[in-house]
Amino acid sequence: MTSRRSVLRSLAAIGPTALFASDALAAVTQWLPSTFPSPAGDVARDEDFWMTVQQAFDVNRLIINLNNGGVSPSPRTVQQAFRRYTEQANNMPAYEMWRHQEPQVETIREGLAEIFAVSPEEIAITRNASESLQTLQLGMPLERGDEVLTTTHDYPRMITTWDQRVRRDGIVLKKVSYPTPLMNRQDVVDAIEQGITSRTKVIHISHVVFLTGQILPVRDICRLAAKRGIRCIVDGAHAFSHFPHTQKDLECEYYGTALHKWFLGPIGTGMLFVKKERIADIWPLMAAPKEMDSNIRKFEEIGTHPAAMHNALIESIQFHRALGSERKAARLRYLHTIWTDQLEKYDNVAFLTNIKDDENQCGLRLVHIEGTDPGKVSSYLLDKHRIFTVSIGHEDFKGLRVAPSVYTTTQEMERFAKAMMMIARGEAGSAVLVDAKS
Repeated sequence: MTSRRSVLRSLAAIGPTALFASDALAAVTQWLPSTFPSPAGDVARDEDFWMTVQQAFDVNRLIINLNNGGVSPSPRTVQQAFRRYTEQANNMPAYEMWRHQEPQVETIREGLAEIFAVSPEEIAITRNASESLQTLQLGMPLERGDEVLTTTHDYPRMITTWDQRVRRDGIVLKKVSYPTPLMNRQDVVDAIEQGITSRTKVIHISHVVFLTGQILPVRDICRLAAKRGIRCIVDGAHAFSHFPHTQKDLECEYYGTALHKWFLGPIGTGMLFVKKERIADIWPLMAAPKEMDSNIRKFEEIGTHPAAMHNALIESIQFHRALGSERKAARLRYLHTIWTDQLEKYDNVAFLTNIKDDENQCGLRLVHIEGTDPGKVSSYLLDKHRIFTVSIGHEDFKGLRVAPSVYTTTQEMERFAKAMMMIARGEAGSAVLVDAKS
């Protein structure tokens, strides 16, 4: 019998896209379950398997990219599909796009709905998480004096959107805070509950906090909102396809996400979920005819746009199915242990999530070395070690945000760990230290 290792090595030898090429995906998804009967945590350490996954990407290995949280490279199959659909459209745009490619978006809708375990009639395909969420924020009917409750850790663009409604419509925006790191997840639920008043109409909460990678107890907050008759918008920009969950796990009525982050879709793709009975209550961002009031597609009425962008998502869907959320999440958590296990030995290193509890974080982490300036640390890592990260500054905390992806190697994480240990030991010198005058 052919062993799992020999199959993987044979696929890798065939070519860099062997495992995740579109014409091989069907076969791969058939043998993956029988090949990997072991827990996802064991597969996370199987470098033969992950070597093949890594070869599905065209990335610059001369720089270690640990900022996959902002936007991630897509697999080669996704890029090829986007180019192919674009070239086809340009042969005869009005005919090809509107008669052929645009109707094919229904295949994408069905695929995303299956992953999120909802009806296709509840999924709109957008250009990013901001468009998805702003559709909800600007489309919900609110009156002067109505209150929207969010947190001090939510995304600035979404806060800006609510601020515009404050100026335009006279609503009230309230922001609550909670401890960082969040050692007791009930603390954020309690903070939300204490912020509710008789005027609260909307709760806006992140599933994964973009600053720290903290996974919040969204289901508890959605249940709290439902009990009080309050609408709850879930910002899933950093959650969808990041770790296993469906709409039923969250019990949410509204959910907006990006598909160019952890879902590995083309840059400029997003998804909006609105529960069927709530669609008619939301005005679309751009005008749609009255006949579409209860149609999820009214949120896609944005005028002429490249159908190739969203149609290429079919390859992201296939990649997701072949890889599996459980294996992806386990791998991301394992990659983080490579550096967190070494850095937690230093007294001057602080983690901004509870790294001992997987419920708190997955592929996105925030770390801070006392006495350093995160912006300077980020520049030092790039200039001296060719490691790309992003610095985070908040009124309550600061640090370096670390976000590997499924194409990241263990050797790359070891390099990051060594560079960070040098900084923790003071071997980077004054280049990373906080300015004494500040």
